[in-house]
Amino acid sequence: MRMRTIEISVGGFVLAGVIGLVFLAVQVSGVGELGERTSYTIQARFDDVAGLRERARVSMAGVTVGRVRGIDVDMQWGDAIVTLEIMGEPGNLTIDTGAKILTDGVVGARYVGLLPGSDEETLGPGDEIVETQGALVLENLIGEFLTNIGK
Repeated sequence: MRMRTIEISVGGFVLAGVIGLVFLAVQVSGVGELGERTSYTIQARFDDVAGLRERARVSMAGVTVGRVRGIDVDMQWGDAIVTLEIMGEPGNLTIDTGAKILTDGVVGARYVGLLPGSDEETLGPGDEIVETQGALVLENLIGEFLTNIGK
């Protein structure tokens, strides 16, 4: 009888651990975060989106305001078109808002940082951010540095 009680206790402990891990995985991944609120999509064109992934965060002043919904390529111009899903109602971002691809830490994940503008006109669903800065690729910087040293 005592052995059965121990087995049930261990089973309950393992089950609680698995449930806790699933909960943490859902919280960290951001799944379902935008589904609870109203949102709208806008687009931004970048020359390079190296390392940016779908569902990466979109932040302004360090606060998450959305997620990357999709990344496509404009075959005519060679630009990457990033679709951003912004939480809240349209009218929060001005048309001169800028977007940069940034890195969390030295080797962290890439995300989109929005820089607020000062115009009175606002972005609506389907509009495009014009002022963008692509990802800073460390390999390109090292290559340029080494090329310049040799001169």
